[in-house]
Amino acid sequence: MVTHDTIIALATASGAGAIAIIRISGTDALRIAAKHFTSISNKKLEDQKSHTIHLGHIIEDSKVLDEVLVSVFKNPYSYTGEDVVEISCHGSMYIQQEIIQLFIRNGCRMAEPGEFTLRAFLNGKMDLSQAEAVADLIASDNAANHQIAMQQMRGGFSNEIQTLRQELLNFASLIELELDFAEEDVEFADRTAFKELIDKIQSVLRNLIDSFAIGNVIKKGIPVAIVGEPNVGKSTLLNALLNEERAIVSEIAGTTRDTIEDEISIGGIGFRFIDTAGIRETQDIVEGIGIQKTYEKIKNAQVILYLVDGNSAIHSKTLEQHTLLELHKIKEDYPLKPIIVVINKIDQVNQDSLDKLKNILSQVDGISIQSLSAKTKLGIDELRNSLLTFVNTGALRNNETIVSNTRHYSALLKALEEIEKVKMGMDDHISSDLMAIDIREALYHLGEITGQVTNDELLGNIFANFCIGK
Repeated sequence: MVTHDTIIALATASGAGAIAIIRISGTDALRIAAKHFTSISNKKLEDQKSHTIHLGHIIEDSKVLDEVLVSVFKNPYSYTGEDVVEISCHGSMYIQQEIIQLFIRNGCRMAEPGEFTLRAFLNGKMDLSQAEAVADLIASDNAANHQIAMQQMRGGFSNEIQTLRQELLNFASLIELELDFAEEDVEFADRTAFKELIDKIQSVLRNLIDSFAIGNVIKKGIPVAIVGEPNVGKSTLLNALLNEERAIVSEIAGTTRDTIEDEISIGGIGFRFIDTAGIRETQDIVEGIGIQKTYEKIKNAQVILYLVDGNSAIHSKTLEQHTLLELHKIKEDYPLKPIIVVINKIDQVNQDSLDKLKNILSQVDGISIQSLSAKTKLGIDELRNSLLTFVNTGALRNNETIVSNTRHYSALLKALEEIEKVKMGMDDHISSDLMAIDIREALYHLGEITGQVTNDELLGNIFANFCIGK
């Protein structure tokens, strides 16, 4: 990307609306905007103070394109650190394009995806992890994602990394200084204090790395597989959880032959529910493919909801022959995966039968048992609350730093590996020159996170995922 010219893009969502905002940034932003803006009070736009708004018209020759509000942000006190002009016009797609094309003909260039935020990074308005958080904030669709992105964008994660890096850099400088006096065999770096620092860095990095387990599932939505035999109410349960008719419901067994997915927010956490084909022996090739997909979804799910028809199961001889065997098999294959056995259709079952059924199902160790009626939605709220217990929201409640970015996670793993090498080297009393190599590598990987170490390919990959206008 060329970063010294003047760029323009629609900053609001594309399409017609009440208002649209067109953003211009660059050295000539004010001059180009002033050329086609006429203030109702005859103000000269270039002479106005930063952070002021002006009413007027965008005019091409003698043709008035629209009545607009123009906001002025002068460098360095703007989002990009450059002169920025934002034009609030009416949301007609015709008006938007007329204004944008007018300014392109007069010296602006259409911005690339993420180019405004890239300029903010290059001009020191934010570091790289904060820039990435902008994209996460735009994409956030629940309270947890929003909280993680906001914390990162405000510099919480960056500050932790920069503090560690600076402390390590201070000791690294002393280690490097020792190399200049190798013949005198002197130590400038206090090895006891250095070891304490390495232990501290190890602890912080491990905590951040461990947080990725929760951060990653929160960011992507926690996958929950709804499984069980045909016609036990899986599709009805999906519709009840989503509070909409998302899946086809039929009394004919085997209606669902492919997986159906949708996501909702429960307690600020995104859950992705997957309705699967019923598990049974079948000669139908298409249904068989659907059942194979069910087992794949069980493997990839974070939580499993195994449905049992409470009305028919209590009278069926297959409960212990098939259902219990299937539950034992799933638990054996995935011993750490939470399984909630959901007894459905309790509106058709008396309490004695329900207690008997629960007693039979409790033969499977390590499962939770809940009862509900998906049709009448009795017990649905209790099931939603139970799902939240499988998510460690303590870090969110305590406003702790949570890593949700795969690139950051990879860099943290590499940094920890180098720090562990440094610690081993100190224990083995290796020479300062060898220790310095590992310290430099650790500093490099920590710097990758905040952008103190970067390259054009990395920046291209990150900002290519942004929307145009941001």
